[in-house]
Amino acid sequence: MSQQAALPVKSPKASESTMFKILFIIGLCHLLNDAIQAVVPAMFPILEKSMGLSFTQLGIIAFSLNMVSSVMQPVVGFLTDKKPMPYALPIGLSFTLLGVLALGFASNFAWIVLSVVFIGLGSAVFHPEGSRVAYMAAGNRRGLAQSIYQVGGNTGQALAPVITALILVPLGQIGASWFTIVAALAVILLLYIAGWYNQMLSHSPKPAKAKNTSVDKKVGLSKEVKRTIVFILLLIFARTWYTSGMTNFYTFYAIKEYGFSIKQSQLFLFAFLVSGAIGTFFGGPLADRFGKKQIIAFSMLATIPFSILIPYVSPTMAFIFLIITGFILMTSFSVTVVYAQELVPGKIGTMSGLTVGLAFGMGAIGSVGLGYIADWIGLQSMITWLGVLPLLGLIAFLLPSDQKVWEWNEQNKG
Repeated sequence: MSQQAALPVKSPKASESTMFKILFIIGLCHLLNDAIQAVVPAMFPILEKSMGLSFTQLGIIAFSLNMVSSVMQPVVGFLTDKKPMPYALPIGLSFTLLGVLALGFASNFAWIVLSVVFIGLGSAVFHPEGSRVAYMAAGNRRGLAQSIYQVGGNTGQALAPVITALILVPLGQIGASWFTIVAALAVILLLYIAGWYNQMLSHSPKPAKAKNTSVDKKVGLSKEVKRTIVFILLLIFARTWYTSGMTNFYTFYAIKEYGFSIKQSQLFLFAFLVSGAIGTFFGGPLADRFGKKQIIAFSMLATIPFSILIPYVSPTMAFIFLIITGFILMTSFSVTVVYAQELVPGKIGTMSGLTVGLAFGMGAIGSVGLGYIADWIGLQSMITWLGVLPLLGLIAFLLPSDQKVWEWNEQNKG
């Protein structure tokens, strides 16, 4: 891959080995980072009661968090593709630390928005560089490596219901400030990762960039690649709007329709998110074996029967369907990142920032849009129509096969 122009090259044998220690540490940091982000939607039931916020205002808070991250991620990825910055990782998490500390003491809506902007900035720096570290440590098992990295993040997000039940319900908003400890731990671990990252760069022979630049331009000018990127982004749009709607608003639906308490509703959301994290882990190895296009299509289309039926079944069946839906849908999370990275070789940070950043951005827009729709047509109707979104997975059939993507790369190398 032309990315080797920016990344260090060891011996051929070493480059094929998977560095699990680094992968597990960066995956743990991803868990800590996203657990902090999960504090924001986890606080929604608390803020809705204490400040009397509307669904639209809650959506604006989520929008502020995710949009800052989504806009900045491709920018960070683009810059670090040109000049890798290992110590950007701990610096970024320091912004997150400041944001979560301020969130615990914010006294009004405006201060809450400002606090989550800082958390979003930290996330924007972490995600593309974290994905690059996973790529560097992957060896020849890119699907597995990206899954280890991404499952950390999804597990962190899945902790939101636990955070609500164990910390935020008894302590209230001030409980968010406890997560400065989590942020500090992540900063320490990322200092270690940054040292390894920097050492790997120092061993790089710094090859000439001219050849790689021409390759990148060829790929960038390819109509087929551009069209494929659009398809991938549309699939991410459908997946992210669905997960955003369920993450931010399903607890309110369960409270209203089933008469659940906040803690009971969080259990349902926890099941959905944990199963999604497990699905993320299995998605990479499955894609390594059966192909990325196949897993992307499966993850969307196999979800449809369950996502459509969730609003119409009993609480017990809804719980089961949420587990199945979360698992199947999220098998494509890490796979779409690897697919995009291989689609445009030499732009690992940019494509990671674009795909993962877009997921945050679509989640941001979805939070506001779905919040507005819930206020407009009612929460039950919004959740019902949400189940139709995975039908956009039909777009996956338009993606080129893994073999075709490989052939494009070989032609560009030639």
